[in-house]
This record gives sequence, structure tokens and C-alpha cells, in this order.
Amino acid sequence: MKRRDFLGATLMGAALSPLPEMPQRSDLSYLKNMTAQVKPLDVSDYERRIEKARGLMRQRRIAALYLNGGTSMRYFTGVQWGLSERMFAAVIPTNGELIYVCPGFEEQRAREQIKIGKDIRPWQEHQDPYVLVRKSLADRNIITGDIAIEPTVRFFVLDGLRKAATGLRFVSGKPISDGCRMVKDAKELEYMLLANQITKQAYRAALGILREGMSQEELAGTIGRAYSMLGARGTVAVSFGPNSAFPHGSMVRRSLREGDVVLVDDGCTVEGYQSDVTRTVVFGKPSRKQIEVFNVVHEAQAAARRTARAGVPCEDVDAAARGVIEKAGYGPDYKYFTHRLGHGIGMDIHEEPYLVRGNKLTLQPGMTFSDEPGIYIYGEFGIRLEDIMRITGDGCEFLGETQDAIDRP
Repeated sequence: MKRRDFLGATLMGAALSPLPEMPQRSDLSYLKNMTAQVKPLDVSDYERRIEKARGLMRQRRIAALYLNGGTSMRYFTGVQWGLSERMFAAVIPTNGELIYVCPGFEEQRAREQIKIGKDIRPWQEHQDPYVLVRKSLADRNIITGDIAIEPTVRFFVLDGLRKAATGLRFVSGKPISDGCRMVKDAKELEYMLLANQITKQAYRAALGILREGMSQEELAGTIGRAYSMLGARGTVAVSFGPNSAFPHGSMVRRSLREGDVVLVDDGCTVEGYQSDVTRTVVFGKPSRKQIEVFNVVHEAQAAARRTARAGVPCEDVDAAARGVIEKAGYGPDYKYFTHRLGHGIGMDIHEEPYLVRGNKLTLQPGMTFSDEPGIYIYGEFGIRLEDIMRITGDGCEFLGETQDAIDRP
């Protein structure tokens, strides 16, 4: 299994209330589409993002931001474009209209998607697109100065730009892209909240119909069907028994047996925004050790949630959860809790910033993270709980309900 592909006080309060109990049925026919009324981003959303980026660029005296296909291009422009050896670029100058540089044979496809700006500059297969970028910048009176390169741009592209535009200096665009994307606005949080609610509902529906002998693939397929009925596209990684001790799953195929831990992880997307949820249950009666480990992990997750608030360094949240696990005897350090506590999340399932030792960046309202402590005992089982939390003005809160007991997903 691979890692993937209505906010306001009243709505958020309602979303954080427990969902009603799911009926225990052998089918999923009762699930209903939850995304039919979602409103997509509009041009004004992209314009606000671009202006925020330009403000950060002016602070750093950056003349333009270079984007290639991927999440940041979609974030700032709404254009969804894959990566290949052919350059497709969006350039955001600090002043003036956006520039798009695209393969000539893709021009019409690009025009279908472009919402912001009309300056589209095609290049033919025998031409050098890097020279075209240089000339395009010169048309904006950018001949010298700093050009910020979005962090996912591949080396051969940067190398081509450097050779074609020797008068320009290319610097990291991370402060610009991360400076915009790390803090979510109300509409982004709406999408993430709904994606998390859908994921939790899909899990609860599928975990309610576990059966002896079911394969991991069968459970994954059931969750996939639940996503479809709920109006979303998602993925899931499923681990049974000893396979659950591998944080990202094992290659060993396993069918479900009495007493197995069942761990499901991943999420879905709503308007390009991700959820990421892990639930761990036991098929049949849990053992005393399974209950004990679950309770430790649950308390570690709660400790992180209590610690996370504006002004606190990212590393302190990791330390809060890790301290609970180590105090319970599942230490020292990374012996059983083998990964960082959490990652930022938004349009990418893993994005800046990260809740990990050494990260002294302080939390801000609107930041969103996974809170996912785990204890992994190789040869036996692993237990992880994962929910997405957002930093608020006076603390933090989960996007949707969490799991309180090993027999209730």
C-alpha cells in the first residue's frame, strides 16, 4: 500500500462532537455522500495567496518565485500539472502579471486550467525553455536580483536556469512557499475537517464488519468502497497481527485471526486537502498487554494535545508524548516509539513543519499536524493512534473525534 495520492465556531464545534454509532451491518449501503455541497476554491482565494507570497518576497527582496508542477503550483494558481523532462513553469514576479512557460503542444491544455494571469509563453521542442524563462523575466525588468526556487524543483531544472540566466541569483523559495502554506485559512480547514470526518466514518464502517480469514487486501478494498460511497477518493494501509509492528506495514501477507491487532492508516482528499488517520483495534478479545499498550499510546496522544498551543516549540510537543511512553517503560528514546510524533499536513500529506526533536519553530494558530504516537513490538504487534490537530488561539483541537478504547474505532 502506498502513501497517497465549514469552519466557524458553530461548524467546528459540531464537527468535534462524537459521531452517532454506526449500525453493525454486513454491507455499506447506509453510507451517504458527504461532499456533494463542498464549494471549491475561487479566483479570489488564489489572488490572496499570491499577494501573501508577494509580501514575503518583498520582505526578502526577492524578485520572483519559480514554481514547477506539483502542490505549490496548485496552491498558488490552481493549475494541476505533473512532472516530466519538459519544463512547465509558473513564475510569480513581485510586481506584474504571472508568467507561464509551457511546452508548445501543451498550450491549450494549460489554458484550460489557468485561472490567474494570461501571459502564457509556449516553447517548441527544439528550443531552450530556460532561455525563455530568462527573457520572460527580462520583460518584467528582472535582469539581476534573487529568484526564489520552490523547494521541490528538480536539480536539472535549477541547473538549466543557472546556465541560461547568469545575471540572476537563485535562492531557496522555502520561506515563501512554507510561509504561506503552513498556516491554513478557514476554507482550507473546512476541507481538512471534512476529509478527516470522512476517513473516520469509512474506518468505523469497515472495521465493524471484520471477519475471520479476511485478508488485509479485502479490508483495504472495503474501506475504498466506503470512501467512494462517502464521496471521496482515499487510500489505506492495513496491517494485521505482527505486521502492525511495522509502522508503514510489512510485505508479509496475512489473514485475520482471533486476537490480531488491526491497524489502518492513511486518508482521503477533499478539494486537494488531505486527512491522515490511524486506528488500531483488536479482532476478538484484546489481551491485557494490548489494552495496556493502547492506554499508554492514548495518554501520549492526549499529552501532546495538551502541550500543543501557539508559542510552544514543535519539539516540545514531541517530547510530551515521548515522555509518557518512556515513563511507562517503553523506552529509552526510540526503542519502541520509533518515529517523530507528527508532521504538518495540508495539500501534501506530509509537509512542513514537523513535530520532532530539534525543531524549535514555534506553533502558530492555523497550523495543522498529525498527533500520532505509537508503540511497536516486533514479533507481537504495534499500536498507533493518529488524529489531525489544528492550533487555535488558546490551545489546539482535533479535527473530528479521537479513539478512546481499543474496542471502539
